[in-house]
Amino acid sequence: MSREPAVLVLADGTAFRGEAAGALASVGVATGELVFNTALSGYQEVITDPSYAGQVVAFTYPHVGNYGTNPDDDESRRPFCAGVVVRDLVEVPSNWRSTRSLEAFLLDHGVPAMTGVDTRRLTRHVRHAGALPCAMGTGGQEEVAAAARQAPSTTGRDLVREVTITSRATRAGGGRRVVVLDFGVKETMLRQLSALASLTVVPAATSAEEVLALQPDGVFLSNGPGDPAALGGPVATIAELVGRVPIFGICLGHQLLGLALGGTTYKLHFGHHGTNHPVRRLATGTVEITSQNHNYALDVSGVAGATVTHVNLNDGVVEGFALERAAAFSVQYHPEAGPGPHDARYLFDQFGQLMAAGVRKRGR
Repeated sequence: MSREPAVLVLADGTAFRGEAAGALASVGVATGELVFNTALSGYQEVITDPSYAGQVVAFTYPHVGNYGTNPDDDESRRPFCAGVVVRDLVEVPSNWRSTRSLEAFLLDHGVPAMTGVDTRRLTRHVRHAGALPCAMGTGGQEEVAAAARQAPSTTGRDLVREVTITSRATRAGGGRRVVVLDFGVKETMLRQLSALASLTVVPAATSAEEVLALQPDGVFLSNGPGDPAALGGPVATIAELVGRVPIFGICLGHQLLGLALGGTTYKLHFGHHGTNHPVRRLATGTVEITSQNHNYALDVSGVAGATVTHVNLNDGVVEGFALERAAAFSVQYHPEAGPGPHDARYLFDQFGQLMAAGVRKRGR
């Protein structure tokens, strides 16, 4: 396939040559905050994860697109990422589940991409410089560099409003009732939760009063994109819910629960994005291999009664905490992860047990 030359420029001026792919040739210039993901597979799940809104995802694995794409692996209604960067975009996929190539998928959804990029050099640079705004395009380098200097980071941005649903949705499931606050929820999370309960998925701006009016046995706080400190409304809502109903949060939901209880968040240098992060479960000493996708982390040292339950073995980041008096807990990583690992799926059972205890306490 003949491709148009393209250039990727970071906000610090560092440039990387490659070729246009996906919708880049028609878009001309695309901007976002560049992060790298170390997963060996699951590229479709990554691209359709709403948590990547506002970000350009560079894959460290050299061959991306080997097994094509299919509707069953979509994590949301469409990709929300700002772009994709790869070393080698496979043009002819080989897998019995494939219904179209990754290139066709990107084109259908208008996702700009680049191929032929030295992603090894790119990753090493981002590890040193940190996650940076970037631009990629088919024009001259100066034009693209100017766009990179103007590109926004995720800091201070409420990106949840771009990905949350606009009206309630329901899903049949197990015997309990769970309200899902949708900050950018993944399909795999909903599948795991529906094994426990019937679900009502509500927009991120839903009030605590509206949530409680649905008489849930539990509330789930989903993953999502952007800076948790920019989400004052959801934080206030969660603060009203704590202690009134069992709560389970994942990723952004974990951060928002911590903020609602008096914790603080901070931005990591280049974030955690991949499927091979070791996390120690402190109660048992077990090491779980986990999938992660977050640029921000939580400090719960200021949360009275909080017990840290999980810790990242690479850098000591808090990966989970619990507040026993309020029947609330959360984790930073992704126990539902598709395609995996699945080491931590026991957490959904833990949520089920918490809801059952609450039902018994209320005598229902």
